[in-house]
Order: sequence, then C-alpha cells, then structure tokens
Amino acid sequence: MARTDYADVAQTRTAYDDLADQYAELVIGHLESQPFDRAMLGVFAELVRANGSGRVADLGCGEGRLSAHLAALGLDIFGIDLSPRLIALARARYPELTFGEGSLEHLDLADGTLAGVLAWYSFIHLPPERIPAVLAEFHRVLENGGHALLGFQAAAVEDVEPYDHKVIRSYRWSPDRLAALADQAGFTATARLVREPDPGERGSQGYLLLVKDH
Repeated sequence: MARTDYADVAQTRTAYDDLADQYAELVIGHLESQPFDRAMLGVFAELVRANGSGRVADLGCGEGRLSAHLAALGLDIFGIDLSPRLIALARARYPELTFGEGSLEHLDLADGTLAGVLAWYSFIHLPPERIPAVLAEFHRVLENGGHALLGFQAAAVEDVEPYDHKVIRSYRWSPDRLAALADQAGFTATARLVREPDPGERGSQGYLLLVKDH
C-alpha cells in the first residue's frame, strides 16, 4: 500500500484549508476567460463520451468548478480533494455532484473502473520522485482506452524545476519529461500544449492529454 503519511501532504492540506474560502472566491468566473483551458477540457470530454461515457474522476477538484463544467459537457464526474474545507465548499456550491476527501497517491477506487481522470494543477505540489507512482495510480484506475488530462505550470527547462507557488512549494514540469514518465506508466501522449502566460501569470502553462493503451 502507498504511504499516506508524508509530511508534505499534511502541509499541503493545511495550506489549502487555510486559504480555501479566499481561493474559491478568486477563481469564480476564471474559466470563462481561459479559451485554451476550455478547449482542452472540451476535447477531453469529447474523447470520454466517444469511448462510452463511463465515470470520470476530477482528482484535486478544489471547490468543484471544473467538475461542474465537465458535468455540463455530459460527463459522469465526481471530485476528490485533499482539503476538507475545499470539499465542503464544492458540496455546497454543486450539491448535484459527488465530492470526497482523498489523495492522488492512494485512490480508493477499483482497478479499471474509470473512463477518465482529470488532474488539473493537482500534482504540482508533489516531489518529482513521487510522480511516477502517481501516474501508475492513474493508469491502475483507468479502463483500457481511458483518457487522462493533466494541467500544470510548464518548465522553461527540459525537466522539472521548483516554483514558489503562492500557496505552497510546487514544481514546474517539462511536457516532454512528463510525457516520458507517463509512457513508462503505460500511457501514450495524444496531445501536448504549452501556452504563453496571461497577464498576472508568472510563467507558461502546460496541458498533456494521455490515453491508456498499454
């Protein structure tokens, strides 16, 4: 069984609990100003629907806005987050959806039971050496042909670099490096995109779309 007692996990949970209400207010309406985000989420939703529209997990769902957006696009989605306060806010804002506490590193889900996994800036706080196990966990819970969409801050180097995130320490990733790790976990990258930062953003943003095919 994967460890669940890492000190950094507890620190991340506390940091997001402390800022949950402020964060939830800050992101209201944010998706409407992000055409690349909406485009990638739309492609992801279309691929899942074309593959039979099974269940989808929003891993690191925060206050639930992306779960709600994908539900509106026709996905059978539920959310999981480390922060109890963010889960409480998600349940209050979107009572028609299901949200629960949990960790990316040990998902309480059976093998091959999901059609899709969304990990939107939710693995960025994990030390890089633990990312291969996280990708393996995503692979485990996805059915064959299932899709995963990852969102993250993109590194200026061809690897990974620390980043002083406003909430707690995080890491920027090279899309190629992340795709290589995903390939080792049994995925194939079907799309990778880096966009330039918007005003107010401190760096480029990355998207990686994966399919479980081996």
